[in-house]
Amino acid sequence: MTEDATGTGVDITVPHSARIWNYWLGGKDHYAVDRAAGDQFSAIYPGIVDIAVADRAFLGRAVRYLAGEKGVRQFLDVGTGLPTADNTHEVAQRVAPESRIVYVDNDPLVLTHARALLTSSAQGSTHYADTDMSDTDAVLREAGRWLDLTQPVLLTFMGVLGHVTDHAEARRIVDGLMSGLPSGSYLAINDSIDTSPELEEALRVYEASGAVPYRTRTLEQFTSYFDGLELVEPGVVNVNDWHPDPNVPRGPEIPQAGAVGRKP
Repeated sequence: MTEDATGTGVDITVPHSARIWNYWLGGKDHYAVDRAAGDQFSAIYPGIVDIAVADRAFLGRAVRYLAGEKGVRQFLDVGTGLPTADNTHEVAQRVAPESRIVYVDNDPLVLTHARALLTSSAQGSTHYADTDMSDTDAVLREAGRWLDLTQPVLLTFMGVLGHVTDHAEARRIVDGLMSGLPSGSYLAINDSIDTSPELEEALRVYEASGAVPYRTRTLEQFTSYFDGLELVEPGVVNVNDWHPDPNVPRGPEIPQAGAVGRKP
């Protein structure tokens, strides 16, 4: 990405979580301030790059499994972040070209890139909702413009719920959105369950740089997102162990949980 953002409305003096994540994933949409913050974080906590890669792979496997094995054709991706490789719509529409996807974010930077890059197959559709996930009624209202909310939907939160610093509020968001989806819908989440001093220090430095805060959860807190749902086997596990691809070597051990649940 060019370092000249004049006239774009993009602030390149403060690191941005989506751009830092894009940097860790090997993307091109980041600035010097993001690379500096990302390098500072990974110097304290080197495992963050492995986490970024593993989270992306988990998203792909979850979408591929639910589209292929369970026949899901509608996807609501909350907290989209910057487009990289194997976005939700790309994975879903490779399995079922008629799949419909709605991405949700309220970040102007993400919106700009999403509109330019998140294109759909001719048979399906891909849309972007410029909405704050904390306003669950607005998210459902916007999603309902393109999805049939009487039919099953896969709702995903991939590494974003930690940006909701209060766990009770994060639970409210998840519960509020799932309550608006019909029986047979699915919820997929991955997030950090690491409470190590190294990660806490990296997060402290990260927050001090001006980036949006992030909070880890305990395993019990993570599991509580799926209260009232039927966990898909193998349940709440390390992201690398959720329906692993037998043709892909298992990644390094990381304190990152992943799970998928079905609404009865």
